[in-house]
Amino acid sequence: MAAYSDFAALYDLLMDDVDYDGWADYYLRLLERAGVKPTRLCDCACGTGAMSVRFAERGIQVIGSDISGEMLEKAQERARQAGVRVMFVEQDMCALTLPRPVDAVVCACDGVNYLLDDERLNAFFAHAFKAIRPGGALAFDISSAYKLKNVLGNGFFGEERDEVAYLWSNQYDETSDTVTMDLTFFARQKGDLYRRFNEIHVQKAHDAGHIASLLEQNGFINIGIFGDKTFEAPKADEQRVHFLATRQ
Repeated sequence: MAAYSDFAALYDLLMDDVDYDGWADYYLRLLERAGVKPTRLCDCACGTGAMSVRFAERGIQVIGSDISGEMLEKAQERARQAGVRVMFVEQDMCALTLPRPVDAVVCACDGVNYLLDDERLNAFFAHAFKAIRPGGALAFDISSAYKLKNVLGNGFFGEERDEVAYLWSNQYDETSDTVTMDLTFFARQKGDLYRRFNEIHVQKAHDAGHIASLLEQNGFINIGIFGDKTFEAPKADEQRVHFLATRQ
């Protein structure tokens, strides 16, 4: 089953402990370091629109793009409930195409980890470069190589709630530096009836220095690499790494 299809209906429930307000505010502070206070912004791999809506609530014109139509349906519902206007587009981030340039492109919560090779990374960076106005910036984060190798690695996780239970089994491939995540969900339908479904997710443990090199090759300048919601260099055991790059 394709990633983020049936999972879309459960995603927000299982991510209810994420501080999206703090995450969105950090991104705006990060962009300020590049001299960018966006009035127009594209949120790539926007998922159910948690970040897109928060940017819109801060007065920014937002385009949210994602490859999953099911996730975008949830994003549209979230925007309606929040009373904000966001343009959502079903689009592969590696073929990002916008009607007009934006001040910033952002990609939060592992979107870049799903780009498994240099061809896909370069495609995203090249299309993001074209989508950003001169002087604008690209900001994104990844789950660090440390996290994918040592925290998720070959681990097994699970959780049981009234509405849903899941089993999450990982397999790390040292040759490709990828982790394959096999998720089995049991979603309550009615009474004691649960529906079972599976999804497979594959993420790449990217080297931060290599990503910076590819950004430069695609025309970006002033590459910054930061720890999780900090403005300091990442620590060796940092689990999330943030990037900032400027279009000249």
